[in-house]
Amino acid sequence: MDVKNLFDQGVSKARGAVSSLAVEQRGFVRDLVRLCDDGYSRGWHERNGGNASYRLTAEEAQACRPYFAETPRPWEPLEAAVPSMAGECLLVTAAGSYFRNVKDAPARALGIIEVDLGGAFWRPVWGFEGDGRPTSELAAHVILHGVRKEATDGACRVVYHCHPVPVIALTFALPSDARVITRALWQTMTECLMVFPEGVGAVPTAVPGSRELADLTAAAARDHAAVIWAHHGLLATGATCDEAFGLADVVVKAAAIYREARLLCGGAEPAYPLTDDDLRAIAAGLGLAPNPAYLASAEEAAAPAAPQPSASADQAPAGASAAPGAAPDPAGE
Repeated sequence: MDVKNLFDQGVSKARGAVSSLAVEQRGFVRDLVRLCDDGYSRGWHERNGGNASYRLTAEEAQACRPYFAETPRPWEPLEAAVPSMAGECLLVTAAGSYFRNVKDAPARALGIIEVDLGGAFWRPVWGFEGDGRPTSELAAHVILHGVRKEATDGACRVVYHCHPVPVIALTFALPSDARVITRALWQTMTECLMVFPEGVGAVPTAVPGSRELADLTAAAARDHAAVIWAHHGLLATGATCDEAFGLADVVVKAAAIYREARLLCGGAEPAYPLTDDDLRAIAAGLGLAPNPAYLASAEEAAAPAAPQPSASADQAPAGASAAPGAAPDPAGE
């Protein structure tokens, strides 16, 4: 190999190192790295489970362009054109990347793609070191960014997908019905109505990374910032990484409370949840506008409440004394 080729290789490697550092230090990259690490520390990302993306502002994309690949890889077709995403750039996790490694190697575990001006093709322009590729759910991310961009007048920039145990477990106990799941979560703690007054969307079991999953999620995401995928996980969106992660955190906590409450009630629905009157009072007091479709109708409100177990002596729990001096029930031992 001649001296010129060696020199060119050295320049290329040096430029690559400068490019990686220059982009990695950008605030939006650090924010997504922290989101990934926080999610991993919560136990929401086993192995290479989960993915995340951030839609760059025009200013961020312009500032990074000098560090994009001199010769980008070829354009590849999206599964479906998304005109609202024409010309956009996304920072996205790489396929097969482990969230535990993102903070140590951002340029390998993450990358930036750009969408062509027709919204039908994409190509990687930074990151994905080691010939990596974007997440296998890239189509869902691009479609969802387009949907949430339109639904929020451009405010939403983050799409985050994770696999929290309480949320996945919830889909074993409740049907994949947005109203049923929303009510179960709203009724666990007062913060839920404050954080997601529109409710949460719900998608039935679908093949991960499939167009079917992307389309079902897009339909649910038009009206919901968070969507639960049955037997799979949670998708949360927001204007910032903090907002998207915070939304996920509240949904996960509410699902965990619901699970604990059912355990305390012997597997039955919680005996004393927040009522619809409670929810309406919270909404009125805080100036919220909860999704009316998820509040009880007049007919539901008029229905008699299910009887609650009394604490009378003749219904004492097994093993407890029905009266002072009474012999213990052997069935309770």
